[in-house]
Amino acid sequence: MNRLRCFRLAMVALVPAAAISLGLAAALAQSPAAAPAASTPAAPPAVSATPAPAPASTPAPATSPAATPTPSTAAAPPAAATVQTADPFGEEIVLAPKTVVIVKGTANWDSAFDTLMDSFKSLSALIDKQGIKRSGNPMIVYTSTDDTGFTYLAELPVDQDPKNLGKDMSMGKSPEGKALKFVHRGSYDNMDNTYEAITNHLDDKKLEAKDTFIEEYTTDPLKTEEDKLVINVYVPLK
Repeated sequence: MNRLRCFRLAMVALVPAAAISLGLAAALAQSPAAAPAASTPAAPPAVSATPAPAPASTPAPATSPAATPTPSTAAAPPAAATVQTADPFGEEIVLAPKTVVIVKGTANWDSAFDTLMDSFKSLSALIDKQGIKRSGNPMIVYTSTDDTGFTYLAELPVDQDPKNLGKDMSMGKSPEGKALKFVHRGSYDNMDNTYEAITNHLDDKKLEAKDTFIEEYTTDPLKTEEDKLVINVYVPLK
């Protein structure tokens, strides 16, 4: 599959350099030696400074540390964000077949997303007109690819068969069987990075994929901004 034929990036080893100033350490070691001379005269003034009022004023600032919960509350949001961005990668699942209305299509890579959206619009218009409910997320099943484009099946799960199917439309079942699940977040144009990672994962695990792959749009592609799409990529295994 040309879509899965991603270039490998060269790994660059970054060696962190830690600079330690020995001169500064020596200076710090000498400063305590000079301190004793100054500290001895300082001892008597310390007695005169003993009046408890000075320390008594310090409790007032103690209330300001109590206000320090602000940094702790600021630290909480980042922690929640990292949890949300953790998606399973290469999770083994078993796809269950669903009843779907299908439209066949062909697209060029340059205008791929617009072509796929046109297919989803046709399927949505068909079932909405007949008052048929969806029973799952829209999917794209890639049946063949080359350097210029691909053929595909746009599928929409439904709870009943629609009537008066349009051109290139049919009823059928969505793919089933053992597959690996990957998650892509962002625009369709940036999916090459996801497919490159998938290819590397398959190579590392020495897994053999079938000559097809599936994209499930968990966010409505017709209503969601393209850079906020969430797409599950399923790679059926042989």
